[in-house]
Parts: sequence; C-alpha cells; structure tokens
Amino acid sequence: MKREQWKDLWSLLLLLFGSIFMIAPFIWTISTSLKDRRNVFEIPPQWIPDPITFSNYERVWLESPLLYGFMNSLIIVVIVLTVGMLVSAMAAYAFGKFEFPYKGVLFLGLLGTMMIPYSVVMIPQYIGFSRLDWVDTLLPLIVPGLFGNIVVIFFIRQYLQSALPTELIEAAKIDGCSFPGIFFKIALPTMKPALAAQAALGFMGIWNDFLGPLIYLHTPEKQTIQVLIASMQAMYIGQSDYPMIMAAAVIAMLPVIVVFFFCQRYFIESMAISGIKG
Repeated sequence: MKREQWKDLWSLLLLLFGSIFMIAPFIWTISTSLKDRRNVFEIPPQWIPDPITFSNYERVWLESPLLYGFMNSLIIVVIVLTVGMLVSAMAAYAFGKFEFPYKGVLFLGLLGTMMIPYSVVMIPQYIGFSRLDWVDTLLPLIVPGLFGNIVVIFFIRQYLQSALPTELIEAAKIDGCSFPGIFFKIALPTMKPALAAQAALGFMGIWNDFLGPLIYLHTPEKQTIQVLIASMQAMYIGQSDYPMIMAAAVIAMLPVIVVFFFCQRYFIESMAISGIKG
C-alpha cells in the first residue's frame, strides 16, 4: 500500500474514532430518555432500551414548566436574531464598503470590546437593568442583542470584501439606485450565505445561554429552557430520575439540531464563495 493510502486510512480511522467519541454521549442521552428509571444503571449497559417507553417525555411536559422555558427561549432567539442580524449586516456593509472619517479607529474600538470578559461588565449591567426594573423580565436578554454582534459584523465585513465587488455598487449608483436600495437589493442577498451561517451559530449560542438567564430570571414561568433543565437536575437528581432529565435535554436539543441541518448548506456555500473569490 502506498504512503498516501496509509495516510488516508489513518486519517479515516482518526475521524471515525472522533465521530464515535463525540456522538456516543448524544446517543446515550436519547437511550436513557427512553428507559425506565430502574433500568438506567444496568450492568452491562443497554444502549437499546428494553422496554422502550415515551412516558418520560409526557411527564416532563406535565410536571415541569418546560413549555414556558421553550417559549421564552424562542422569543429571545427570534427577536434578537431578526433585529440583531439586520443591524449587524448594516454595520458590516458600512465598514466594508463606505469611506467615512475615523472608520479604522471605530472598527478597532469595536474589535477591542471583544477582549472585555463578560465577568467584568456583569455586575454593572445587573445594576443598570435593576434600576430600569428589568430584572425578572426577558428585556435584559433581548435589548443588548438588538444592537448587533461584533463577531457577526467582523465576519460579514470580511465576507463582503471578496463577495461584493465595489464596481457593482458603483454601477447601481449610476443606474439611480438609492443607498437603502443597494443594501436591500444587492448587498443583503449577497450576504445571505454568511448571514445564514452566523444566524445558525447565533441561534445555538442564544438557545444554550445559561449564565445570563440565570442572573436575570427568577420566576420559573419566565426562565429559559436551559435554566429550567438545571433546576430540574437539582429537583430530580436526588430521586435518581435521570430519564426525565435526559428527556428534557433531548427536547432542548431538537431545535438546535433542526436549525443546524437546515443551515448546513449555507456553511459550505459561504466557505466556497470566500475560497473562490478570496
């Protein structure tokens, strides 16, 4: 066997081992959610439950406010992604294709905010939101995200450098297209792959956020799904009711999995366009 074939074989085996290592906990979570509580710690472990029961999913909906958590997380995600992505796209277009005074300084200032850890601003933010009487509401988790995300701005700005020629914008200006028209008719459709990829990543980040909701949300009916699952762990782990906790975890994972599979082609498309034109 040639040296290149050995390298391909070892690469394949390494990737296969990594895939099994990564997917095994996910499969075990699904398996446990379909078991009876008495069968969780069987030796040897059963990957395929016998018998299979779906009662844990029914119990988790009936005995916990999981529906409230699901809806609260969905409200935050939809509002923040819809408005925040639009604002980020506008800012990225401005920094990428406009010339204005102190453009470089402003952009470096935005990038500099990425180096400030959340723990530094956590207490001042809480004091500010408490004075606004926003604590125990969804507003502290929604309003900051409406002003965009510097990571998204940076990524889309770099994407536009290669994906949107300046000549196309100049041609649109000559044809009488206004600045909003250029953005919504030319720039925004061009950003579609990059926006979809960043929206998927943003969805996963917001949906799985735990620290922010834990700080600001106290009433169970107003908490997000991740905080509710953590509360369920404290409630049911003493009863060794792991199947019910795993059922809640599977429900929480489903939207992330669905979004990833729908946006997967945009990940590839954004990388392909950047690679070809960059």
